[in-house]
Amino acid sequence: MFKKLLIIVLFALPFCAFAQTPQFKFGTVNTMEIFSAMPEREAAQKEYDALAKKYEDEFLKMQEEFGKKYKELMATQDSISIPENIKARRQQELAELNQRIQNFQEVVQNDLAKQQQQLLAPVEKKMRDAIKAVGDEYKFTYLFDLNAVLFAGASSEDATPLVKAKLGLK
Repeated sequence: MFKKLLIIVLFALPFCAFAQTPQFKFGTVNTMEIFSAMPEREAAQKEYDALAKKYEDEFLKMQEEFGKKYKELMATQDSISIPENIKARRQQELAELNQRIQNFQEVVQNDLAKQQQQLLAPVEKKMRDAIKAVGDEYKFTYLFDLNAVLFAGASSEDATPLVKAKLGLK
């Protein structure tokens, strides 16, 4: 009898200990919704757009110059009175200008990507800090990004309004 009682107690002890462990609290956050509502993101986007416009204007000037030189070259191709070395020089100039345009495009793409990352990094950090603060304050075990979660059950709480409130967003 005592052995049976001891076996029952030993068998039930792990279940009692498990029942006393704190329950997990899961939540989701829609980071895209929060990020798009942040006024800092809009300011960063405007700064990025202004820089992109400057690059676009410069690119259009280069294309215009290329178009002009191309027309000049085509006009001289049929002309017998222009020496071949002048024609060859103009072709070389056109090829060099085309190469400069391609190099410019690569530099612009890299610079715009770098600038976008630099402009948005503080905004993203502010959002992550707010998410962490909400997680700590409301004792979430995990907060998942709703944009990457395939399923959120009934026991999952949407913390997006809490994070928006922490950031002072509507």
